Amino acid sequence: MIRTTFLSLVLGTASLAIAAEPLPESAKVGQFYAGCQAYTFKSFDLMTALEKIAACGGKTVEFFPGHLVNKADPKSKFDHNTTAEERAPVKAKLKELGLTPVGYGVVRLANNEAECRKIFDFCKDMGVGIVVSEPAEDAFDLIEKLVKEYDIKMAIHNHPKKPLDRSYRYWDPEYVLSLVKDRDPRMGSCADIGHWVRSGVKPTDAIRILKGRIFDSHVKDLEAFGVREAKDMIWGTGKSDIPAVLNLFAEQGFYGPLDAEWEKDWETSQPDVTKCLEFVKNFKPTTAAK
Repeated sequence: MIRTTFLSLVLGTASLAIAAEPLPESAKVGQFYAGCQAYTFKSFDLMTALEKIAACGGKTVEFFPGHLVNKADPKSKFDHNTTAEERAPVKAKLKELGLTPVGYGVVRLANNEAECRKIFDFCKDMGVGIVVSEPAEDAFDLIEKLVKEYDIKMAIHNHPKKPLDRSYRYWDPEYVLSLVKDRDPRMGSCADIGHWVRSGVKPTDAIRILKGRIFDSHVKDLEAFGVREAKDMIWGTGKSDIPAVLNLFAEQGFYGPLDAEWEKDWETSQPDVTKCLEFVKNFKPTTAAK
């Protein structure tokens, strides 16, 4: 009996350690936590980009490494090399706009503990719960150590299949699952819906494969399936089948963060991004995707 109680306490403590801080209800757009990957507004300085995300109706932001705070100064990169003083105005802007920072990436995680710690320290300081990466494959033991220590998730991002580089395999959800399934539950996937479509992977198939390991999603609806050069369309009008994606996410208990990542018309995309986030706001999950 004493042994059983002790084990229960140990297991209970372990599960508490794994439970990340939940996102606030204020970060929801409809039934999902949603906003933008800041890369959507990379043509603008970081502060303007944050204003545009809020103006589009976004409630969350995923930072990308190297976003310029001052477009006139190429050295003003906002990333894990910034100081606490340099981060303070960004934190103030987030608070002013009511934006919740949720992710940082895509950033390289190499098998270099000092460099990886800088990334995790940055995320901890900014209140970011997910490092989005396409990590070096010899770095997974180190990454597992750090996700446990910091209680910050690592999500493997997928770019499209590279016909001339067969060594690139992160486009394949089966391969991503093989890398994380036997590791700490804070190691999983950043599901880039559009890049799966470009790779000829049906998003709902990939989501089923990665069930329980999806922590973040870059959402794109595209004009064509299996075409690497396919361009963005308003969510719900393209070949990504966004309604099926959102229904399946909801069935699996994943409600975001969903990061709108619009990659065309860089300087005039705000109306289109707004329509995408309005789609999420008005979406009511129903049955599972087929």
